This record gives sequence, C-alpha cells and structure tokens, in this order.
Amino acid sequence: ALQKIQRLQSKVRMNKSKCPVCGSKHTIKYGARNGIQTYKCADCGNRFRNSRLPSDMELWKMYQENKQTVAELATSLGTSPSTIKRRLRNIVVEWEQPPLSGHGFVHLDATYWGRNSGVLAALDSQTGKILYLAFIKHERVSDYQNAVASIENRGYKIDGIIIDGLQSLFMQFSRYNIQMCQFHMKQIVKRYITLNPRLLASRALNEMMRGLTTVQKDDFIHMYTEWKETWKETLNKRSQLKTGKTRYRHRRLRSAVRSLDFYMPYLFTYQEKGCEGMPNTNNKLEGTFTDLKKNLNNHSGMNEENRKRFICGFFLALIKPLA
Repeated sequence: ALQKIQRLQSKVRMNKSKCPVCGSKHTIKYGARNGIQTYKCADCGNRFRNSRLPSDMELWKMYQENKQTVAELATSLGTSPSTIKRRLRNIVVEWEQPPLSGHGFVHLDATYWGRNSGVLAALDSQTGKILYLAFIKHERVSDYQNAVASIENRGYKIDGIIIDGLQSLFMQFSRYNIQMCQFHMKQIVKRYITLNPRLLASRALNEMMRGLTTVQKDDFIHMYTEWKETWKETLNKRSQLKTGKTRYRHRRLRSAVRSLDFYMPYLFTYQEKGCEGMPNTNNKLEGTFTDLKKNLNNHSGMNEENRKRFICGFFLALIKPLA
C-alpha cells in the first residue's frame, strides 16, 4: 500500500507544471484567465500560464518553412484550426527593401499565380540575395524601371541584367549589359515549331538550338546564317488563298526566326569582355520561384492578404541566412 501511495505521489510531481522563473515544481493551480489555467509557484510566488502553443514566430516557421497546413498544426498542437488561423492572422510579416552595397549581375523576372496576382523580384547572381521585391498585377516596363532605380538608389552598382521576354525592356535598359536568358530563348523557339516538327527546316533549327547554351557566339551566328541561307526558299514559300491573295506558308517557323533575329545581339553578352561571370540563364531566380510556388501549393485557398504575407515571409527567410 505504501509503494502504491509513493507511485501516485511521484506521478503527481511529474505532471506538475514547472515554474519558468525558479524551475520549482512546487506549484498549485491559481484560477483561470481567458479560459487558460493559471499556476502559482509556492517557492517564489510567480504566477504563470502553462501554454502548449509555440510563440508566434515559431508557429509561423512551422507553417511556412516546415510546410504544415492549418489542419496539421491544429492536430499536432492539440488545439482548434480557428485558434491557429487567429494566431497566424495576427502575425505581422512585411517586406522592406533591404540596404544594399557592392556590385554584380542582377537576375530580374516576374512570376504569377492567377490572372492579376504576381511578384517581381531581383536577385544578385553571386550571393543569391534578393535585392528587390514588389507585388504586381501586370508585367509592365515601368515595374522593371522602378526595380532598377530602387536597386541603384540603395547603393548597388548593376554590372549587367539577365532578363527574358518583353522586347521593350531591351531598348529601355540599353545602357546596361543585357543577357537574354538562353533557356527562355529555346522555349520561345520550341513554342513556335514544337519539339518534333515535320518540316525539315524546323528539325534543323531544333538541332541547332540544343547546343545554344554551350556554343561560342561566332560559331552559333555562323551556323544560324548558314541555316537561313540553306532554307531560304522554305522560309519565303507562299500559298495562294481563294481571294487571290498570298501569304507565307510556314508562318510559325518565320515567327521563330524573327524572335531569334531580335534577341541575337543579347544572347551572348556573357561572353563579352567585362562580363566574365555573368550567367547566361535566369535559372537561379526561376528556381526560387519554383520553391515559392511549391510552398504556396501546400496552403491552397489563402486569400490575397494571407498570400502576400506568406510570400514576404518566404523571401525574408532567404535574406536572414545571408545577412
């Protein structure tokens, strides 16, 4: 009987709440506040609440970086989903453009989820640090102008910019060394002529584009010029319509050629003198966007405000390890 009493006493001591001030387990229940049990330490007199929930920032880290949904957090922490939602809603996560210094090559691109929801980001190619972040509805030249101006005004010297698409940007930023993302160039051509075209000229162009990222500028230009000469008749072939008018027969192939002709001066900037170390693709920033979208997909159904807070937290987490 004595052993049974001792086991019960030991069990009670094990389940007692520990005082956060002096570490004593000589504590007693001391009423409740807002539905949460309050305790008092018999040794130091400190009153405290033994909360099972983590701090706001710990909860945010579990939600964002550990990729746990609201339902999963509620189950693991033994509380209701509404409590988790309320705690997350009260957490303030805001992006502020960071102070900058130094110089380097800048990746500049935008990504979207939905019709009118996107983010424009700039990233340093050497360190991977986010230099600029802004929420946008549509991809406009003025958004890119604001990004470049903001980066320079905060003390960063831009040695060159890696971008893709938006032909007007190449004219707007002509005073910089501009590299057209070669991966996107390959994607543009593929969109016009597909991966397995029937036309022999398109097959030859596809074969040439496969080596774009590894070939030297002069060699590629030479091959491209020869290709255009070889398939000149195919490119200029026209079909007669019922109305008597004619039009080019292989219009998609001609569109691919027009794109290549426009971007050709910017495809090999990274090989020019003074641009050593400049990337030839935007893959570093595209990879960051891919990680962001994977994290967003874990929390489908977020409203616009929560999504913006989540995105700000995602990019802030990238900056902290580099700070």
